[in-house]
Amino acid sequence: MYNLTGVIGLLKEIRIHGRGGQGSVTASEFLAEAAFADGLYAQAFPMFGSERHGAPVTAYTRISDKPIRLRSQIYEPDCLIIQDASLFSGNDLLEGLKDGGLVVINTPLPASGFGIPERFKVVTIAATDLALDMVGKPIINTIMVGAFAAASGEIHMDALAKSVRERYPGELGEKEVVAMQEAFDRVKGVRT
Repeated sequence: MYNLTGVIGLLKEIRIHGRGGQGSVTASEFLAEAAFADGLYAQAFPMFGSERHGAPVTAYTRISDKPIRLRSQIYEPDCLIIQDASLFSGNDLLEGLKDGGLVVINTPLPASGFGIPERFKVVTIAATDLALDMVGKPIINTIMVGAFAAASGEIHMDALAKSVRERYPGELGEKEVVAMQEAFDRVKGVRT
């Protein structure tokens, strides 16, 4: 976290890249809701292109210890969540990422397979495979926020689980929470 001359206080900015149907917007909302439940201020908002299934989608989350007055897109994020590694092709997803920033990528490949500069912390997780195995469908948003929570230490799992259960009550929500916890546990055991 960094300090913006005392106006914002501690601020964490997260940019999520995915494709329509992967739950990128919902992932940003889960992060914001969990931060709010932890007593912080938060914003979650999307940027859509063609608004169709499979089209690139970018979503944003801001988390702060003080009210957030900014209303712009996030151009210099502290963290990136990449829900579809194929988006690296032809796009500079790392654009604006602060030195030392965190990149969480949905892929079965190791972090070294992306050629990302060493000044960034990179964590990979095979979220699609995990979702298919544990939830039965390739919606990965809860898994990715679980991996992000483990890698960043910024969000508490209890708050994330509460947000997921509120959005998906019943059996589906419980499956999503179990998958999210599995992602958290897998990333927590990885050193990058």
